[in-house]
Amino acid sequence: MIRVVVVDDQELMRVGFRMVLGAQADIDVVGEAGDGAQAIELAERLRPDVVLMDVRMPVLDGVEATKRIVADGTARVLVMTTFDLDEYVYAALQGGASGFLLKDTQPDHLVSALRAVASGDAVVSPSVTRRLLDRFVGTGGAPRDTAELDVLTDREREVLVLIAKGMSNLEIAEALFLSEATVKTHVGRILAKLGLRDRVQAVVLAYETGLTRPGIS
Repeated sequence: MIRVVVVDDQELMRVGFRMVLGAQADIDVVGEAGDGAQAIELAERLRPDVVLMDVRMPVLDGVEATKRIVADGTARVLVMTTFDLDEYVYAALQGGASGFLLKDTQPDHLVSALRAVASGDAVVSPSVTRRLLDRFVGTGGAPRDTAELDVLTDREREVLVLIAKGMSNLEIAEALFLSEATVKTHVGRILAKLGLRDRVQAVVLAYETGLTRPGIS
């Protein structure tokens, strides 16, 4: 069973998420919270696999709550937001969130994304994540030092660029004429060499170092 804590300051949203997730045989909603402080307390006490986290909430927002939960190794965090809160979502990704979804996402997409996060993957949507990163990465100052990328082979750099475009392992395999298993191996090596937790952090790093930039297809 995938144990989930739902965090949103609107009770109707929490009820909706509980109904969608609770209908799945492999998902158990073990708790609900209306603000970030409650989320941290529940995560510490209940030890869920995933926290479904709203961003803008009273007492403590979802960005700070995400940072604390991830830093403690309590659970993985999947952020839910509306598109007009992009800056908060980017901060949450930097703080360790394993991805994010828009609140109007289809129920089946929510369920599959939550399962992916619970299994240790990350939710990186080409249509949303790239748009967010295009808008925010690289606008806050000098680019991050690229020296840390020197540990990567040329092929691993190629794969990292495609990860940053939001491509799945299968899509990368097709683009580079490799097997999906080979791509999975490359992704694992990239994360290990760069000390990254998941694909979301890889995307952020690729943009921050200038390995890829907004507008590059």
